[in-house]
Amino acid sequence: MTEKGAFIKRTIEEAVPNATVHIYDPDGEHFQAFVISEDFVGIPKLKQHRMVMNTLKDRFATNEVHALGLKTFTPEKWEVAKSNYM
Repeated sequence: MTEKGAFIKRTIEEAVPNATVHIYDPDGEHFQAFVISEDFVGIPKLKQHRMVMNTLKDRFATNEVHALGLKTFTPEKWEVAKSNYM
């Protein structure tokens, strides 16, 4: 994982402390984040995504982070979906 990918992972983990974060970094510019957290239980997907993306908004504004695909899951939904991604 690149330094930028590690930074994204740390930033998300600080914003959602109970999260498990997987970052896929194929080229150092286009990142994919999978965020799994109990904190997402009962929260609509849009709000889950805002919880994560708001932590990186300054990096997007300066173009330090160019692209981030985001998928959020509760632990239960991750157990069902993870075979599609791993």
